[in-house]
Amino acid sequence: MNNWYSVGITGTGSALPEKEVTNYDIEKMVDTTDEWIRTRTGISCRRVVEADKATSDLATEAALKAMADAGLKAEDLDLIIVATVTPDMAFPSTACIVQKNLGATKAAALDIEAACSGFLYGLTISEQFIKNGFYKNALIIGAETLSKILNWEDRNTCVLFGDGAGAVVVERVEEGYGILSSYLGADGSSGEVLTQPAGGSRMPASLETLEKKLHYVQMDGSEVFKFAVRVMGKAAMEALKKCDLTIDDIDYLVPHQANIRIIDAAAKRLKLPIEKVFVNLDKYGNMSAASVPVALDEAYRMGNIKKEDIVVLVAFGGGLTWGSSVVKWCI
Repeated sequence: MNNWYSVGITGTGSALPEKEVTNYDIEKMVDTTDEWIRTRTGISCRRVVEADKATSDLATEAALKAMADAGLKAEDLDLIIVATVTPDMAFPSTACIVQKNLGATKAAALDIEAACSGFLYGLTISEQFIKNGFYKNALIIGAETLSKILNWEDRNTCVLFGDGAGAVVVERVEEGYGILSSYLGADGSSGEVLTQPAGGSRMPASLETLEKKLHYVQMDGSEVFKFAVRVMGKAAMEALKKCDLTIDDIDYLVPHQANIRIIDAAAKRLKLPIEKVFVNLDKYGNMSAASVPVALDEAYRMGNIKKEDIVVLVAFGGGLTWGSSVVKWCI
């Protein structure tokens, strides 16, 4: 007999900028069309943060909503994890800034970076702390302001991404509920297909890096697409296998919102009807680490996810990374 606790999601929240940038707006910036973007990606619109707002602002707003949903006060928080590739600055961490904003003086705080898989990495990390009794609760936030690191003259990347934040509270829950299994992975040998080359210790900011636009997202779209189609279904199935469930047990799939063709391919591999798959990338584009928690919050609030449901969360991202979790919904 072990002393491990069951760990589940007890509150969700999200925050999205008011400003919308449609495909028609992007038509005026680069050589592309609404039809081209929609047919190849499924994206019609994305949100873009105001110039004076940072990732921590969106993260704080999403956090407050998730905490209210869970009935958790800031002074009771044990741990804050922010998953992001667009931190406010190199240091202090965005999580520490959020901690200050919330007044969560008791909480430990850290950032993690696993690109679009970051939220699932954060969820799995926090689960271990609570499962073994080290902490009673945690706040996991996926937050991005990708518009600030996009080259709006590069039609291969500027059409894809958007800004936003999603958050969940995780706590001890009734046995048999909550996170049933998780599966994480990485392939650093292929990391060069999705990068932000400059700004770190390998290539510090300089006049040359600015002139060459090396501080913006760079992506080999075809390679990322092939990787994603291959790994999304596999990651979901590996997590199911770890908790002795099958595809037939899935009530709802919440995938990373990167491209409708990737989501369709994952659903097809899992033999899931599309009505069991949540899609909102048409409204928001790819929000990297914020993608899954925003989608999860929307699906829950729309009534698509109910207590007792088996929900599979799955993502892939730069690194390259991937992750999945199987959750028995408890709220």
